[in-house]
Amino acid sequence: MRLFVLPLLLLIRPVATASEQPPNILLILADDLGYGDLSCYSSESKIKTPHLDRLAALGMRFTDAHSPSTVCTPSRYSLMTGRMCFRTGYRGVFTGVGGPSLIDEGRLTLPQMLKDKGYHTACIGKWHIGMTFQTPQGKPAWSLVVESPPQKDWRNGGAALERVRRVDFSKPVTDGPIHRGFDRFFGTACCPTTDWLYAFIDQDRVPVPPKKQLDHGPLPKHPYAYDNRRGLIAPDFDLEEVDLLFLKKSQEFLHRHKSEHSGKPFFLFHSMQAVHLPSFPAAQFKGATQAGPHGDFIHELDVITGRLLKTIDDLGYADNTLVIFGSDNGPEVTSVINMRKDHQHDGAHPWRGMKRDQWEGGHRTPFIVRWPGQVKPGSVSDAMVNLTDVMATCAAAAGANLPNDAAEDSYNLLPVLKGDGTAVRSHLLTQTISLGLSIRTKRWKLLDHKGSGGNNYSRDNLKAYAIEDTDSDAPGQLYDLKKDPGETRNVYSQYPEIVAALREKLQEYKSTGRSAPVR
Repeated sequence: MRLFVLPLLLLIRPVATASEQPPNILLILADDLGYGDLSCYSSESKIKTPHLDRLAALGMRFTDAHSPSTVCTPSRYSLMTGRMCFRTGYRGVFTGVGGPSLIDEGRLTLPQMLKDKGYHTACIGKWHIGMTFQTPQGKPAWSLVVESPPQKDWRNGGAALERVRRVDFSKPVTDGPIHRGFDRFFGTACCPTTDWLYAFIDQDRVPVPPKKQLDHGPLPKHPYAYDNRRGLIAPDFDLEEVDLLFLKKSQEFLHRHKSEHSGKPFFLFHSMQAVHLPSFPAAQFKGATQAGPHGDFIHELDVITGRLLKTIDDLGYADNTLVIFGSDNGPEVTSVINMRKDHQHDGAHPWRGMKRDQWEGGHRTPFIVRWPGQVKPGSVSDAMVNLTDVMATCAAAAGANLPNDAAEDSYNLLPVLKGDGTAVRSHLLTQTISLGLSIRTKRWKLLDHKGSGGNNYSRDNLKAYAIEDTDSDAPGQLYDLKKDPGETRNVYSQYPEIVAALREKLQEYKSTGRSAPVR
């Protein structure tokens, strides 16, 4: 592992002792944001992201960071638990009123761990890890077996929409974020603007229930607007202003914390809608870039991040706040294809693949950490990092001890953040929506399956990006990332000893239930 430090230096002070207040923690998670979408990651990006560029200039930018999965639900589970989601056996992502919570009631979560250490905790935005809504009879809505006539356009409805119709929204959600460690929750069950339920949840209630089916008519029409289901929508739900509302709620939490909980540290998980399709930037951001509506949406994400950080600064929290910024997976297929064609912008640059793919473009994502007095400004690390590592890192920063039955795939990144040159990981796991697995070292990457693990590259819209498998008879794929970072040459059969070693390590991680060392 190499660590490159730019000339701007800052004296590093020790991590807070038990007698000092541990750091506040602000965790910002973007949705479907690619490695090449930010100007601090790609000089070829067609969208300037000055606020995130500044965050990187004041902290550490990671160049080999990864989402645990190539899609959102499993990545978010892993972020909140420090555990790879394939261990639950769950395939897919939640939609509508899908549930129950993937996080078992007795499992220690990131927010619960921090709450136990005296933190005031909040989650604002997209949850997407499952929750239980109730029918009028008190049955879990997710358990209903419903029949629905086939639709000519899948966006018009189906069984998932029928389950939403049968929910009694006067009844509480029984296993949401406030039941998994958060004191405060305001947000949505699943993807805010492309789902079967367009309504906000406040704590465990839906204060304004959905009344009618979404009308596509008044919504923007462009290549990035298609991913928009005709779910049930509440009267107060504005699909083009969602992220500004999430910003407002996070700012309200911070101000209330200042006035009512000033003796405690806070943990704020700000979980954005941006830049998940449909790309509906708010009115004030439309036309802000020369890169179309999706470029404007990335710009909005950057501005909202800047406003949130300014709130931290204005309240006097900046010097003792650990800020972590990441993304739940790589960029969406539709946005990659159309941005490449229309604006010569590549959200997956310079990697092969995109969201759902096990190749690097599906899970190598931006990851930036700022912590004044602990992380040298302008530093760049090529250490292997997974979002699962956030939990062990926050535990170390907060002085919490993790038991062995929690955060089984989480590594403490403090040695990397403090710049001591230590590589905390020898191997890294990622997974696909169908539970396909990959394991890699710094140099070698094994895909324990054929193909992308997600997208179908025989489809017309992806044929142009298909790369012939150079070892098509092999049961999996092996890439030498040192010589072939673009993953163009499958060398599975050329290096049987490397394949055997990686498969053995993968089997060990599966059979023992953990990839992090026993504590």
